[in-house]
Amino acid sequence: MNKTNRAAAWLSLCMAVFGTISIFVKGIDLPASEIALYRAAIACVVLFGYLTLSGRLGQLRTLGRDLPLLFASGAAMGFNWIFLFTAYRYTTVALSTLAYYFSPTLVVLGSVALFREKLTARQILCFLGSTAGLVLIVGVRGGGSRDLTGLAFGLLAAVLYAAVVLCNKKTARVDGVVRTWVQLLAAALVITPYVAMTGGFHIGGLDPTEWGNLLVIGALFTGVLYAVYFSAVGRLPGQQAAILSYIDPAVSVLVSVFWLREPITAVQILGGALILAFAMANELGRRTK
Repeated sequence: MNKTNRAAAWLSLCMAVFGTISIFVKGIDLPASEIALYRAAIACVVLFGYLTLSGRLGQLRTLGRDLPLLFASGAAMGFNWIFLFTAYRYTTVALSTLAYYFSPTLVVLGSVALFREKLTARQILCFLGSTAGLVLIVGVRGGGSRDLTGLAFGLLAAVLYAAVVLCNKKTARVDGVVRTWVQLLAAALVITPYVAMTGGFHIGGLDPTEWGNLLVIGALFTGVLYAVYFSAVGRLPGQQAAILSYIDPAVSVLVSVFWLREPITAVQILGGALILAFAMANELGRRTK
């Protein structure tokens, strides 16, 4: 197996595993903000060890003017997790994920507003198609009594994820793992006072299974897999990486329906397919250009 195929295999594995995170989040009886805080803190420790062992820790000294933007994007990343995990509590994982993957459309709009990028015919078509998919999902109540609230939190998470992506475009020269470590540290620092002011800390009440779930989310999903992800994605053509990234929402929907046994309607499936198809079409068009 050559290096490209090996990288594609690792990236595919990362995306597939990322798609199962809801199983572990739902297995922890903590507020979403606390889960996000401990996820960031545990991942910080893991990635710090990786940066030290790989000899890349010295790159932190070169951040300079990028540090404020990285800090801001890290705060957005932390609250993005909070909103997504909160969406899981209100509606199904499938609907939360599909609303969340409206974020590529928001990135396009943000790029137009912030970077003066011109909309192409493809981008306009993809925007309209993704929006139509979102309308189908929102317009049909099929997952639970608080679906609309959950979808709203999913969309808020999408907005913040789009903000993280746009910030990363401005700091693209920074190594991916180094950038993520700084963002995770910022997320932990910002979420800590938020948790303290909105209910306090309850980690002492976790049972062994919940502790295991929390360590899996922090150490494996966010620490180890982020390091593997950035190592693999840098060795692949942009178009191939873009296609493989959509393994994550596909697995998330399958987990929701077949593992968690959460309901979803045919119309919502159609809406989700439109969102993912047009988001991927837009991403492939951008990568090709």
